[in-house]
Amino acid sequence: MKQSLIAACVASLGLLAAPAWAADAKASAPAAKASTAQQNKMGECNKQAGDKKGDERKAFMKTCLSAKPATQQDKMTACNKSAEGKKGDERKAYMKECLSK
Repeated sequence: MKQSLIAACVASLGLLAAPAWAADAKASAPAAKASTAQQNKMGECNKQAGDKKGDERKAFMKTCLSAKPATQQDKMTACNKSAEGKKGDERKAYMKECLSK
């Protein structure tokens, strides 16, 4: 009698724990999406590395993977430098194109 009661308790605990396992699986889903972004970046860097080998490839990959996207301020600075000598509408058109890249 005691054994069947214990078995019933253990079985009911298993049923109660199932929703918790399902919640854990859903909670780990965003982590899988985050790794996808890193995998995409790795793929892009691999394409850019081309046929580099050894230390040269290792250094390139390190630089490529740690690179951060340019901020708007960085873009503005670079575009201003490259727009030197342009005036008026020509400069406006150039800056618009440069900043939209």
